[in-house]
Amino acid sequence: MKAIVVGGGLAGCEAAWQLARFGAEVLLYEMKPGKKTPAHSSDLLGELVCSNSLRADALENGAGLLKEEMRRLGSLVMACADETRVPAGGALAVDRVGFAQRMTDRIRANPLITVMEEEVMQIPDGDCVVIASGPLTSDALAEDIGRFVGGRSLYFYDAAAPIVTAESIDMEKVYRKARYDKGTPDYLNCPMDKAEYLAFWEALVHAETAPMKSFEKQTVFEGCMPIEIMAARGEDTMRFGPLKPVGLAHPETGKEAYAVVQLRQDDAAGTLYNMVGFQTHLKFGEQKRVFSMIPGLEHAEIVRYGVMHRNTFLHAPGLLSDTYEALARPGLFFAGQMTGVEGYVESASSGIVAGINAAMRLLGQPPVVFPSRTATGALAAHVSRSPSGDYQPMNINFGLIDGLPERIRNKKERYGRIAERALATLDEILHAPPFAAGGE
Repeated sequence: MKAIVVGGGLAGCEAAWQLARFGAEVLLYEMKPGKKTPAHSSDLLGELVCSNSLRADALENGAGLLKEEMRRLGSLVMACADETRVPAGGALAVDRVGFAQRMTDRIRANPLITVMEEEVMQIPDGDCVVIASGPLTSDALAEDIGRFVGGRSLYFYDAAAPIVTAESIDMEKVYRKARYDKGTPDYLNCPMDKAEYLAFWEALVHAETAPMKSFEKQTVFEGCMPIEIMAARGEDTMRFGPLKPVGLAHPETGKEAYAVVQLRQDDAAGTLYNMVGFQTHLKFGEQKRVFSMIPGLEHAEIVRYGVMHRNTFLHAPGLLSDTYEALARPGLFFAGQMTGVEGYVESASSGIVAGINAAMRLLGQPPVVFPSRTATGALAAHVSRSPSGDYQPMNINFGLIDGLPERIRNKKERYGRIAERALATLDEILHAPPFAAGGE
């Protein structure tokens, strides 16, 4: 049994890993190190670009439930993330370099997976192919995929936040605290009074952005909006978004600031911090000037400036099944952000489902369809059957998962019950073929 996987990101690595678990020989194509996208900085597989956070880890959160389901499904990403996690309160965050190195080592050590370091220019021939080339798919392959789907390939922008060194932060002006004191106080908080906030907002609104390339459409995904675009939507928009001060009262004075910028640890050593919610397309000089107005960051050393880059994704409803298989070509699967899932966790989840079902096709077995009572299945259902005419990338959330028959007013209790049911459903699946038959 042989399979081809295109793309060495989280989704591609998961797909290859699952195929190998079921005994398939896998050729995993990755165009690095010979060719890189503007967002890549290393030659490692599984590289995290936008943020080191894999988001909330509690089961009462959609991302937390999805991650637990992935763990039970034998996720490579979750195994490597749990081994390289760094403090982040109630969230799962990793040492990005350590995580990618662990992913690379595990993939290259698998005797059934061969990494091919070359660019794939078109959809490969073969009975079992998984395309997980990511949101920055090379032009040639993107064009071929566009031809395959009949021109329904879309583009949107994704933006990455700046990273600053810990030693350059003025610790006299910031304080450690988790919102509402949930979890450990792993976030650094930069408080602003009203005058400081308004001056910052004014500078941000009038700051100069980097020029866009003429062939790129300027469509912004709401879940990863550049901070300057958010600011342009209104004076208080940021204060109801990433600069929301609610639940972040100063631990010594008990007073709540007018606005708060949060910084999240970006590496295991605690030497780097990510500016939470500050995805941006400002020119580098403007980032330095404007972000230095934030209390505590007056002399911040920015080691990675925010960037904006093109993302490519399919209008998946009508193109893909709920196993991420192309309806027009059995045996061809897509996975990752190309399918319209948004986020590292969601991309990896789609890779797991695509990899499992690619293996089922090679084995001549029925597909494994995860019910929408699970987060895994709900995400796949959104991709394949979203009723929205304006299909957009989506993070996992409880709104996608089947609700309960009974009404529970308390949201935390309701989500807890949905999560409990989801994991029980998944366990039933894992105790039946093909998993009970030894898909390890």
